[in-house]
Amino acid sequence: MRDFVRLVDRFGHHPRRFANTGRSSRLRLVVLAVLLPLILLFGSATAYAAEGAQRVNDYLAGLSSLRADFEQFTFNAERTRMMESRGTLYLQRPGRFRWEYSTPNRQVIIADGSRVYLHDLELKQVSHQSQSRALSGTPALLLADGGPIEKHFEASPIESTDGRTWVELVPKAQDTDVLRIELGFGKDNLESLIMEDSFGQTTRLNFTGAERNAELSPDLFKMEQGAMDDFLSFD
Repeated sequence: MRDFVRLVDRFGHHPRRFANTGRSSRLRLVVLAVLLPLILLFGSATAYAAEGAQRVNDYLAGLSSLRADFEQFTFNAERTRMMESRGTLYLQRPGRFRWEYSTPNRQVIIADGSRVYLHDLELKQVSHQSQSRALSGTPALLLADGGPIEKHFEASPIESTDGRTWVELVPKAQDTDVLRIELGFGKDNLESLIMEDSFGQTTRLNFTGAERNAELSPDLFKMEQGAMDDFLSFD
């Protein structure tokens, strides 16, 4: 697992060299990719604040897939912006997701239900590990079991300063680098997600154009081994 984390860290900070500074924004996005089906686009923000976890669980009963565009900003402990990127998120329950980065570098994170792949299209290199090992010790692995959200999080409303409704999720698990997640809702949908980790870094995602239960091609969640790509296993 440690070597895989270091490889993900390389994806998150510099596409040309390895880094050993901990989990990067890309690794945190692997966590978020499984968290998002539990918290994205589940209807009225006011209803969520009033009804709490039950409202989320009711939403999940009818969620099969999701597509959304995103912009991502990563900040260090001094709140200095480290990275800005954009792309598209695809989710297919159960257990499949695809984070497709279009800028600044073309990179893809894919989970096909059994393995997680990190594909650097510029370097033509694919690193992969079993999904259970790649997500070990994170809320993502816990949430993959499909249990109710209150099993894994403490949820509470946050006082708003921007006209949106904000909700805080704090993981109940002790063996995770995720400290807290804040969700910012507009009139109907989730518009922003902020995640703080134990390394002092903050990742903010803003979502637009979300489509719930969109028809997604199964090919989105397949990683084909190209003749020119190096495949590195971290099992």
